[in-house]
Amino acid sequence: MRAHDTDADADRIQWQIYAKMTGSQRVELAIKMSVAMRQISADGIRHRHPEYDEAQVRHALNRMLLGDDLFQAAWPNAPLLKT
Repeated sequence: MRAHDTDADADRIQWQIYAKMTGSQRVELAIKMSVAMRQISADGIRHRHPEYDEAQVRHALNRMLLGDDLFQAAWPNAPLLKT
C-alpha cells in the first residue's frame, strides 16, 4: 500500500531499500519512526492545548494511542483530556 503523498517511483525505491536492510536495521528504523511519531503527536497536543503541563500531554498522548478503554484501565484515576 502506497501513501497518498508518495510518488509511485519513490515508493518502489523505498521498498527496495527496505528489502536490502537486515532485520535489525528494520527494527531500528521502526523504533525511530515510532519515537518520531510520538514526538510529533505530543507537539500537536501541546500546540492545541498550551495550558497542558507535561504530565497532561503524556496522558492525552496515551489516550490517543490506546483509546479510552485501555487508557482508563491503565490509568483509572487520570482525566480523559482532549487530544
